Amino acid sequence: MMTVHEVAEYLRVKERKIYDLITQKQIPCTRVTGKWLFPRYLIDMWLMQNSESVSQDTLFRTVPEIVVGSHDPLLEWALRESSLPMAMQATGSMEGLSRFASSEALICGMHVLDTESGEFNVPVIRNALPDHSVVAIEWAWREQGLVVAAGNPLQLTSLDDLISKKAVLIDRQSGAGSRILLDHLLEKSGIDKTHIKIADKPARTEIDVGLTISSGKADAGIAVASVAMQLHLDFIPLTKERFDLVMRRYDYFEPPVQRLLEFTRTPAFAEKARELGGYDLSGAGKVVLNLR
Repeated sequence: MMTVHEVAEYLRVKERKIYDLITQKQIPCTRVTGKWLFPRYLIDMWLMQNSESVSQDTLFRTVPEIVVGSHDPLLEWALRESSLPMAMQATGSMEGLSRFASSEALICGMHVLDTESGEFNVPVIRNALPDHSVVAIEWAWREQGLVVAAGNPLQLTSLDDLISKKAVLIDRQSGAGSRILLDHLLEKSGIDKTHIKIADKPARTEIDVGLTISSGKADAGIAVASVAMQLHLDFIPLTKERFDLVMRRYDYFEPPVQRLLEFTRTPAFAEKARELGGYDLSGAGKVVLNLR
């Protein structure tokens, strides 16, 4: 998060200009305890949206064969098992989308809920990449919930129990799809997040959530069911979400993407999804967005 002073320096304008933009509702910001704060990734995306259209030469330049965005255990396994020449960097959904837009990656994995429409990913992609030719492919529907220690020692059954049983929550970083989802679920349940005990440092990935809980440094955190299964932890289901892969339209037809999609149609892939748990692959590979 950046302050008014910091964002003014970042944009190389006067603070008065920032306040004017706030008044005109032309810059992404949030008010916390009377102060205006600006998520860095949203400012970067705002700059991208308001920049001049990129040239065709820039658009078609070679990008690194890297998958950024949110972490997914099944995707990580598929990239490794299928011997694809792509590395995975877990950055969180929104930071990943920003890096993807800057041509720093071939694919972005994301699971961001648009709280107004209730739809995953598509509204966010449309808003963030209005001038980009991209497609979003459904990877899987995943079960999201509270991961707790084996045996569920605090006997947590819902989000309300986080407060009543004084559980320590390991949160995710700002811009992570799981963080956005959890904040929405808390608000929907009428739970004031400030009343929850939260660990000092957020987790960067869902696996980190599970490891923090298994080490006893937190009592609960939001993550997918497969994380709990992998680490032999207990899981309290909360909702289901769609995880998508975002890529440029021309990259969709290139060998790296096609090899990955081909691998998702193999028996080994389906078996691994069952082993990890919490995945619904019935719509895997479906095009959920096609921006020309």
